[in-house]
Amino acid sequence: MIYKVLYQELPEEVPVRERTKSVYVEAETIREVRTKLSERQYNIEYIHELDEAHLEFEKQSGNFELENV
Repeated sequence: MIYKVLYQELPEEVPVRERTKSVYVEAETIREVRTKLSERQYNIEYIHELDEAHLEFEKQSGNFELENV
């Protein structure tokens, strides 16, 4: 599965939409996504499992880059 992770770069930062970033991670479960990103110290807001339609939309947006974690 491919997951879209919305996060803030600084763990102590209060989530603000304008500073929210996203990363795409391939994993089997949400727990595995969190484990893979744990070293980065992100303040994770939301992890969204992408279905086929949403994945195609993300690929066409030009911002899609699968993270190697």
